[in-house]
Amino acid sequence: MCISSELDGIVSLELGAGTDQGDEILDYCARNVSLNSGLFNSRAAVHVRELNWMDPWPPKSVSDNIASLKKYSWTSTEFEEVQGASLVVAADVIYSDDLTDALFSVLERLMSAGSEKVLYLTLEKRYNFSLDDLDVVANGYSRFRGYLRLEGEHERFQYGRSPCFVGKCIDLTQIPQYVKEYERGQDVELWEIRYNRKKQL
Repeated sequence: MCISSELDGIVSLELGAGTDQGDEILDYCARNVSLNSGLFNSRAAVHVRELNWMDPWPPKSVSDNIASLKKYSWTSTEFEEVQGASLVVAADVIYSDDLTDALFSVLERLMSAGSEKVLYLTLEKRYNFSLDDLDVVANGYSRFRGYLRLEGEHERFQYGRSPCFVGKCIDLTQIPQYVKEYERGQDVELWEIRYNRKKQL
């Protein structure tokens, strides 16, 4: 699932879970956008589009032929807007190794093209018993960290190559909490992540 929005030349891209697919989920997302549209700046344009992490980027359905597009397909104009995006937001997207691999494959293609982008990613470590590890582990979290080099950290190699992404974990105690009924807990993290274009050379 993907929501693309544009305001005053700033394009943001919000990513949902890799399992958030299909018209029913995207219809629900579009309804949420519509219900909250009064909170947006009147000049903001918001588009709900399908972004399947298992598919290559750019999506195969990029087209200018309106008649041939499915309901949540990308137009070539929207694809160009994403190339110019400066902000990517993702929430609750780390929960398995295979989907984490797929996410970072898409992020590498998204963030390496066009303008420089920053990704803000929130996650909550989800602990489950793993038959592979015969222990309780946070699925996907170790894989997620393997894709990152911390700011100021020397390059390290994991999963076959040096990470293209540089990140820092933001101290959540410095961010006001507006929803009082929600308890953050110690397993919620917010990351600021940038793509290291030098790694392409």
